[in-house]
Amino acid sequence: MDFSEYIPAWNTVRNLLDFALVFTIVYVVLKLFRGTRAVPTLVGIVILALLYWLSISQQLATLEFVLRWAVVLLPFAVIVLFQSEIRQALMYFANRVRIPMLRRQRGQFGGSVYDELVLAVTTLATAKTGALIVIERAVGLRNFIDAGVQLDAVISYDLIVTIFDASTPLHDGAVMIKDERIAAAAVFLPMTKNPEISRELGTRHRAAIGITEGTDAISIVVSEETGLITWVEGGRVTRNVDTAKLRRLLLEAMGVPIERSKKAEMRKLKEAETEAPIG
Repeated sequence: MDFSEYIPAWNTVRNLLDFALVFTIVYVVLKLFRGTRAVPTLVGIVILALLYWLSISQQLATLEFVLRWAVVLLPFAVIVLFQSEIRQALMYFANRVRIPMLRRQRGQFGGSVYDELVLAVTTLATAKTGALIVIERAVGLRNFIDAGVQLDAVISYDLIVTIFDASTPLHDGAVMIKDERIAAAAVFLPMTKNPEISRELGTRHRAAIGITEGTDAISIVVSEETGLITWVEGGRVTRNVDTAKLRRLLLEAMGVPIERSKKAEMRKLKEAETEAPIG
């Protein structure tokens, strides 16, 4: 059998696969950088590349000399200036192309834990008590947790509300949640350096954005001035979140199926009815 007749077909398939992979990578990178400070920089890089091509084709010796050194130093400048964006892009790929055996189990939040957390956030928002809650996902936050006050306590409504009470010594800072437990309180986080962030957002919101820019953690913020709830994920801010939307965002972020949460709530109601005194 002569396999040479299949070579052109294989080359065509290989070229299509090559093009599809390049297109996917470019599309994902552009989607990640959309709306960030990297977009104007990418446009500037394209303009520099066009100028470099023009200097070579038109034999502009001085311009070519200057741009040649710029092209050599440009990759180092990009790495230094956009290290947070690059780290976020690498985490995006890693979370989607991960070996199943090494994938960290998602959907840890049970119905009761979720109820306690959302109820506490809603109460804090009603009382206009400032709060910042950070939930760890795949990327570990041990270095931040170790810098705070270690608790390792079960998540409960009473504990969260008490921590953020202005009369307690732990209210200033963030509460870190890890593996269905409150790992630490009074944790101070790095604030975002993104110049496009609105000046209306204070230090609590900027810290919530900063921790989600360098990791895949999610943050929930309660404004002390307005009582509004803010959801932060991947450096992106969703303001004025109500209880229903907060519930949905939490379930989606932690990979908890909606049906599973509903079953947990029904089970909790049945247990409450069973424990209720008769007559």
